[in-house]
Amino acid sequence: MPIDWTALVIFVLLFALITVLGFLAGRWRKGDLDLIAEWGLAGSRFGTVVTWFLLGGDLYTAYTFIAVPALAFGAGAIAFFAVPYTIMVYPFVFVVFPRMWSVARNNGYITASDFVRGRYGSRWLALAVAITGIVATMPYIALQLVGIQVVIAGLGIEGVGWLADLPLIIAFVILAAFTYSSGLRAPAAIAIVKDTLIWITVIAAVVWIPIKLGGYGAIFAAVPQGKLLLPAAMANSAFPYSAYFTLALGSALALFLYPHAMTGVLSASSRGAVSRNAALLPAYSFLLALIALLGFMALAIGVDKAPEFAAFAKEYPRNFAVPALFISVFPSWFVGVAFAAVAIGALVPAAIMSIAAANLWTRNIYREFINPACTPAQEGQMAKVVSLVVKFGALVFIVFIPLQYAINLQLLGGVWIIQTLPAVIIGLYTRWFHEKALFIGWLVGIVAGTAMAAAQGFSPIYPLVIGGLSLPSYTAFTTLVLNFAVAIVLTPVFNALGGARGMDETQAHHYG
Repeated sequence: MPIDWTALVIFVLLFALITVLGFLAGRWRKGDLDLIAEWGLAGSRFGTVVTWFLLGGDLYTAYTFIAVPALAFGAGAIAFFAVPYTIMVYPFVFVVFPRMWSVARNNGYITASDFVRGRYGSRWLALAVAITGIVATMPYIALQLVGIQVVIAGLGIEGVGWLADLPLIIAFVILAAFTYSSGLRAPAAIAIVKDTLIWITVIAAVVWIPIKLGGYGAIFAAVPQGKLLLPAAMANSAFPYSAYFTLALGSALALFLYPHAMTGVLSASSRGAVSRNAALLPAYSFLLALIALLGFMALAIGVDKAPEFAAFAKEYPRNFAVPALFISVFPSWFVGVAFAAVAIGALVPAAIMSIAAANLWTRNIYREFINPACTPAQEGQMAKVVSLVVKFGALVFIVFIPLQYAINLQLLGGVWIIQTLPAVIIGLYTRWFHEKALFIGWLVGIVAGTAMAAAQGFSPIYPLVIGGLSLPSYTAFTTLVLNFAVAIVLTPVFNALGGARGMDETQAHHYG
């Protein structure tokens, strides 16, 4: 496609704006950025409004903006599992995470692994949680680059060899620089701009495109009937909605276990700010439903049949749908705004994810196992350096490794991260589980989940057979049940064997 210079200029100007904002953010609610609590959690000073933007920018990423409608475009109604799962997650957050915030604040915890270490007195269980968080986050960061790659290609910027990846490299150098200098304050400030642009883009799309196409009735009439329903394989199952339900429920249980979501929660200024956000964040679920509809709009307008997008579609199958839709219906200046929203929507979560991974490495691996005597300044510097390493690793991953591997690993990320739920979430309410039983349950869940996903070609759904009946279900949910079963059975066994248990450094009033 030829370069759209108007769109490109608008894109660059908005990108420049958030770059400046990212560097200036270090002066916002100023603190000592040499300390990990200030650099990695912004001193836990964000109120309700800033936390709302930060968590929204953290959880609703560029990959969401591209991938959810792309799934609707390619696979149809199954894509809408994302809507009920984000509705289910917030009551869970409302009940659980104010409690996590309180115990973290009272004990100076920066990460979920800090809590596990303190609650169970087990450095090895904490290490398992930390490694799981880091490994699950890395491909997630890499996939944020997909959004940037797609919109850069949509602007008509192409190249050969390393020149093809130069715009992406420049974007991530900028990201690395302002994250290093400003810490969590940078993505928090940028998230306000990002979310504003996303809301403007989506509202404009769901109003203007139906007008252009003759209304929503015409849009749904143009979508193949098979894509308006769940896949026939599900409908013919003995439990036709088990896959859809477990996919939604498992995704809801996993979402806030990711380190970047935990970082967003722990950066809040009060327990009340966390509760209020659990009540306010469903507004993004409404936005997500509108975003998913963009896939049907792309089908209705026929971007898959347009010859001008043939090369674009070949390079980015399915993921080209939303950019091609915007190019088809909007003027160039608005395409620039929309594409900037997607690109900025990649930088915000990528920054938070890299900070969260750096916090885990520094607090739960470096300080715990490598340099227990490190000073607070050394700890802060290590976190900054590791955040650069994580971003560089994600960039190398996406530039040199086929995209499908990143997608497969991200799908596995949900399977892996949910295995930390018994230790992290149940630990907020009871100390009944034995730390060794939790560790073995985690290990069984990780191994079984990885094997089941690999056996299905990394499809998230596994055809579980029980008593001769097929029960298609989300691999993460199935293995979480297995994880719990192992921990429940082994806890009395380890208690009977005797031996000292790890010391619980938390107290009942820390959770209130």
